[in-house]
Amino acid sequence: MRQGNDVGTQYRSAIYTYSDAQKTAAFEPKALYRKALAAKGLGAITTEIAPAGEFYFAEDYQQQYLAKNPAGYCGLGGTGVSCPIGGGVSA
Repeated sequence: MRQGNDVGTQYRSAIYTYSDAQKTAAFEPKALYRKALAAKGLGAITTEIAPAGEFYFAEDYQQQYLAKNPAGYCGLGGTGVSCPIGGGVSA
């Protein structure tokens, strides 16, 4: 898994849920957005959706990373594909 130049399992997109309702609320738009991405010839969504476990905050230097590094890392420009729900927000 990777985000920009960072590689490892800690660099992944994830949604952790506390209830079946939250799980459903996460999986339904993921399925819709997967179809929209595929229609544009883009790859699969790799976001993990799983039950929440124990939570650990990142180190202080990692908090608010993008506020401290506005240029960020690759992938921040989004896909240009709007999610079919949520008011047409591009991800």
